Parts: sequence; C-alpha cells; structure tokens
Amino acid sequence: MTDNKRPTPDELRNAQDATFTTGEGKAPELGVKNASAEGSTYRPDWVPEDAKKDDTFACHVMKGVKEMHDGLLSSSAHLAPSVRPVQRRKKLTVADYVRGIEQGDRVILSRAITLVESNNKDHFKLAQQVLQAVLPRTGKALRIGITGVPGAGKSTFIEAFGNMLIEAGYKVAVLAVDPTSQVTKGSILGDKTRMETLTKHPEGVYPSIAGWWYTRAVWLVKSRETMLLCEAAGYDIILVETVGVGQSEVTVRSMVDFFMLIVLTGAGDELQGIKKGVMELADAIVVNKADGDNLKRALIARSDYDRMLHYIRPATEKWKTQAYTCSAVTKDGLDELWDVIQEFAEQGKENGVFLKRRQEQSLRWVRDMIDEHLHNLFFNNVVIQGRMGEVENAVLDGEMSESQAVEELITIFDKSLR
Repeated sequence: MTDNKRPTPDELRNAQDATFTTGEGKAPELGVKNASAEGSTYRPDWVPEDAKKDDTFACHVMKGVKEMHDGLLSSSAHLAPSVRPVQRRKKLTVADYVRGIEQGDRVILSRAITLVESNNKDHFKLAQQVLQAVLPRTGKALRIGITGVPGAGKSTFIEAFGNMLIEAGYKVAVLAVDPTSQVTKGSILGDKTRMETLTKHPEGVYPSIAGWWYTRAVWLVKSRETMLLCEAAGYDIILVETVGVGQSEVTVRSMVDFFMLIVLTGAGDELQGIKKGVMELADAIVVNKADGDNLKRALIARSDYDRMLHYIRPATEKWKTQAYTCSAVTKDGLDELWDVIQEFAEQGKENGVFLKRRQEQSLRWVRDMIDEHLHNLFFNNVVIQGRMGEVENAVLDGEMSESQAVEELITIFDKSLR
C-alpha cells in the first residue's frame, strides 16, 4: 500500500461523484489499492492486476476502526452517542405502595412482594407498615392449596384451572414455592415455563418464591404476607402450589381454606395409598390426566381412592372428602371440581368451620413468628456465638452429651439477658 492515510468523508463523497460523472465505473484509489467508494473495504495488494473488478475474486479487506467507534472520524465526535446517566427506581413510600396495591398496579404489587420477602431490617419495617395499611382489604379471597407427586401435572392443571376461573370473571393469583438445590442453593423457577398464558394474563399474577434460606416458619410467614398483598390488590382466588409431596404439605394446609391432592393412576394398592399421610390433609383427591387411553384407568383409580377414604378421618370438620377425575388437557372435570370447591366454601361459612379455620391459622401464624424470633434471638446472641464452637467440639469429642450441651447453652443465653 502506498499510503495508509484514511480518506475523509468529503474525499469519499467527491470521489464517488467523480466516478459517476466519468462513467468509468471503477473505484478511485484513495490511499489504498482499489478502495471502494464507501471507503469501508478495499482489495489488498496481492490481488492480481488483471483480476476482474467484480466479485469473482472474492477477497476484500475490511478497514479497521480509527480513533472512534463505528468508523467515525475524530471530526465527527459530535455525532457520538451521549452516555445517559443511570436512572434509579423511585423509592416508594408506604402511601405509594398502598395506593398502587389498591389500584391493582401489578408493578407496585411485585415490588411490595419483593419487600416482604427481603431479610433487610429496614425493608421488614416498611413491609409491616404496608401490610398493616392494606389489612382491611384482605381476607375476602378463597385460598386453595394444591399438591401432588412430581409428574402428576400440577402446573398444567393450575394453568387450565386458573384460565377457566379467569374466563369466569375471577382474578387469580398463583403462589408457588420453587424447589431449591441444597447443594448449589439455586432455583430455576421453572413452573412459569409451563404456565405461559396464565402468567401473562392481565387478570392473573404469579409470584414465585425460591426460599432455601427460609425455615418452615419464615416460609409460612412470607408466603402468608404475599397472599395478603394479592388479596388487598383485588384477587379473588389464591392458588398455592407446593413443591411436591413430602416437602411442604402440612405448611400449605395451615394457610389455605381448601386443600387438593392431585394423583395419578397406578399409584399402588389401597394400603399404600392410606400410608401416604398427605391423604389425611386433603379435602379433595383429583385423579388427573383422565383422557384418551388413560380415561378408563383414571375412573378405576377414582373408585379405589373413594374406598380408601372410608378409612381416613376427613380433613375438614363436617365435610366428606371424595375423589374426582379431570383432564388439564381436554378441560373435562374442571367445572365439576370448581362446583365442589364453591360448595365447600358455602357450607363452611354456614356452619362456622370456615371462620374457625381462619382464626386457628392466624393464631398459628403468630406462634410461628414467635418461634422464629426466638430462634434468631438465640443464635444471633454474641455470648452464644462465642461459646457455641466450644460446646459443639465437646459434644463431638464425647466430653458432653447432647442434652447437657443444650442445657448449658440455654443457661448461658438466659444469663446474658439479665
């Protein structure tokens, strides 16, 4: 190359005009061999002189960036995009939260849910103020718990059932706790991928909680507070999905009105079914995937579960738990199931069982919060933290029994409070 000086925009423009004027159809040499009119590529020196000027000899070199990005020259500095300052989200007050929740603003509701989930002490105080302000608007929604073995179709069922309720004119909130790895402490929040239409519907909301750091009591409190926020925002039905059989059924049972167990066909004999303690918590047992070739097996399974239920005490006073069939794919049986839930709520309100359960749940929530507070008070105590390692080593070395260790730590804690 004879000259590596980069042509200016004016030089390129004049050269292009000259080419069009002469009609020669060949690009001028502007500092580099066979530079294109646009100045963005050129043919290098090793291209034979007698090579055709078209694309037959497919060898072009892109010019490098010089002085500024995107090929701009220093003379074009005024064209460079300006850097916008980062705009922080507005810090909401209690009044902002309350007003947004009462208006059904999903963005404000989402921020309020994040607030109650936070472990920050300042956030906790603000969250409690918000909850106290919206408390009069809560308690009107019907709370439904849903559990089942992995693969029973819980997420697909909730998608179909929730959409059916929305089409009937209800506002639906789905509260799901995502299973979290005890090894990596990560959560994939994968249920939302199975509920594409429900999560996007303007009349539905789907808060997910990944709470590996929560104890059962804390999970219960934060889930309950999330539920209260959804109720205050005007949602008529709260669907609470557990992460799978054996993980949180008792906890969910203690925070909902109606508890539903979703099962599959071929789940074992009657004795195996009775041994599954979760059946004692259910107000209804639903045999899902009752469609196609599986319909006959689903009907048989329904009869089997009905026989099992004769030997189990009902989960709710003055209510007879029964088995039902449905298909989340064909939507068959969903209407019947909703009728059963409505009958359950009406009957419970008439005989007082509904209100009694709600009151018992409130008292349990208070006790659980006390347990959690005392737990944190003990383990965050400076004196206990200083002695804990020594006592634990004594237990591991066989110098102290477990009971003696507990007694000593409690004694130390009691003295530290005086």
